[in-house]
Amino acid sequence: MEYPQYNPKSDNLPLSDDELMALDDALAALPADAALNIEAMDGYLSALLLSPQALAELPGAAWLPLVWGGDGADGHAPFASGKQRKKLTLLVLRHLHSLACQWRDAPQAWEPIFSVAEQEDGEELTDAEDWCAGFMLGVELAAEAWAPLFEDPVLGEVLRPIVLLGGDESQFGEAERALLADPVQRDALSRSVPDVVLALYERQR
Repeated sequence: MEYPQYNPKSDNLPLSDDELMALDDALAALPADAALNIEAMDGYLSALLLSPQALAELPGAAWLPLVWGGDGADGHAPFASGKQRKKLTLLVLRHLHSLACQWRDAPQAWEPIFSVAEQEDGEELTDAEDWCAGFMLGVELAAEAWAPLFEDPVLGEVLRPIVLLGGDESQFGEAERALLADPVQRDALSRSVPDVVLALYERQR
C-alpha cells in the first residue's frame, strides 16, 4: 500500500481538541490487538521525531501501519475501507506535525498524553507506561541508531524512566520491579518523562 512520508515542512494543521478526541476514538475502535491507543501513539510519534534517524527519510509504509497494528497480513484488515484508512492516516500525520510544532514554538507548554487516575483523597497519580511503551516501539525501528544514546553513561541515565516504564519488566532486576510496583514511584517516574523528552529535543537541535 502507498503511504505518504513525513514532511517536516508540511502545512498540515495541528489537531483541535475535538479532532484529537476523534483520533482517540478511531484508535480505540481498531480491531487489531497490536493497535496503539492514543497514549502509546503519542509516545511512538515522539520517538520517531526524536530518532537519530531522520523520519523524513523513512518511508511511510515502514512506520504508519504500526499505529493500527499492521496492514492485515494476518487476514484481518484493520479498516473497512480505503477512505477510513486515509482519514486516520491524515489525523496521525497532523498529530505528528502538532508535536513538532509544539516543541519548536512552545516546548515548555507541551504535555504528553498520559493516563491519570484520581485517588480517593483527590490526589492524581500519573502513569506513562503506555506512552513509554509506544516510545520504545519507535526506538525499535531504528535500534542501531538509538543504541549509542542508551549506552552513553549520562544520556542513558536520563533515558532510564522511559526504559523502566516502557521496557520489558521481565528483564529487570528485583529493585526495578519493586520500584514499578509502587504507584507513587511510577507517578514520579512518569512526571519526569517530559523533561527527558525536552532534553532529547534540545540535544537534537
